[in-house]
Amino acid sequence: MQALISKAETALKRDLCDHCLGRLFAQIGTGLTNKQRGESLRLGVTLKRVLKGEPLPMHEKCWVCEELFNSVERFAEAAVTKLSTVEYDTFLIGSKVDPEILEREERLWGEVGGEYAESIKSELNREIGKIVEAKTGKHVDFSHPDVVAVVDTRFASVELEIAPLFIYGRYKKYSREIPQTRWVCTLCRGRGCERCNFKGKMYETSIQEIIGEPILKAAKGVDHFFHGMGREDIDVRMLGNGRPFIIEIREPKKRMLDLRSLEKVINESGEGIIEVSDLRLSSRAEVKRIKSASPEKVYRVEILLNGKVNKEKINEVLQSFKNTRITQQTPTRVAHRRADKTREKKIVNITAEDIGDDVITLVIRAEAGTYIKEFVHGDGGRTRPSLSELLGVPCEVKSLDVIEVADNTGEE
Repeated sequence: MQALISKAETALKRDLCDHCLGRLFAQIGTGLTNKQRGESLRLGVTLKRVLKGEPLPMHEKCWVCEELFNSVERFAEAAVTKLSTVEYDTFLIGSKVDPEILEREERLWGEVGGEYAESIKSELNREIGKIVEAKTGKHVDFSHPDVVAVVDTRFASVELEIAPLFIYGRYKKYSREIPQTRWVCTLCRGRGCERCNFKGKMYETSIQEIIGEPILKAAKGVDHFFHGMGREDIDVRMLGNGRPFIIEIREPKKRMLDLRSLEKVINESGEGIIEVSDLRLSSRAEVKRIKSASPEKVYRVEILLNGKVNKEKINEVLQSFKNTRITQQTPTRVAHRRADKTREKKIVNITAEDIGDDVITLVIRAEAGTYIKEFVHGDGGRTRPSLSELLGVPCEVKSLDVIEVADNTGEE
């Protein structure tokens, strides 16, 4: 204890408030505020000097913070006022402090030692947070707050850093004419030109926009981003129970949304094009799981056979692909935008839904990332073996649908 009193006495060669004195010893003991530590240490130094007949330490204006802690209530009021403009359940306080105050704090640490000290910003954040918590009934969350209120103590102003809102769902796509996400014109980069008819994008709409715009409006956010568990080509339908996705809304002012009503609004605006279901709140962690997931997918493909093949051979070839690995070089159709690599993928099984004279309909279960169109026609030998190669006739995809995407992220 004497060592602490001696250290406090050295510190009080500077005029310090109880907060700044106590903060030098913040990591010693529990259950006390820094102000209470400072009061106790100041009393200890005072008693020591009284016993020695030495002059007592006087306090007028704190050398470190310049009595900044007298304004904590005002800072908290400013934070509460700013926070009232958004919906939130949890919050965190951050702060900006005059650099000269921070420099003086570091000088003090250099003079008396800072091994047990806490930074002034940390104490300010905590003390302001206590008051805000009491006034709003909301709770501090150090890990994933809905909003961070950053108090600039120089001007008693507050800026909000609003966490994104994540909403999970599944979509079905009935159109063969829209992309999954906004397709910005690569020529004008969204500014508008003759190529894109001055719209800044290559397609009138997208799954992202049909789903994202109503949610963005309801949440009063600034922008939306789409995270899908994979994607289908523009001319491919997504059927079955739909494809998992998460819509991310940036800077939402509202977080308590009626998701059932939003489902209805989205499905009415996207009637005949898309349909969504299972909307619920999600998280950034689930976005990572969805983006990294590799579920098997099931496809229904209608194939035109440009040549005669008997039914027995067709069934024989289909059976030969059960749990078979194929190699696929980057398809010709996407080689201009993707690295030319050779990938090995697994065909789990194939069943015939219908076998006609020149058109067959197959159901194919395959590993994630399999290029089904190329598996059918072979892509000039870039996919081997292919259906076309083993059937011995050119094959052409008439239509392709995804009919199942398993969500194996563990959230449902």
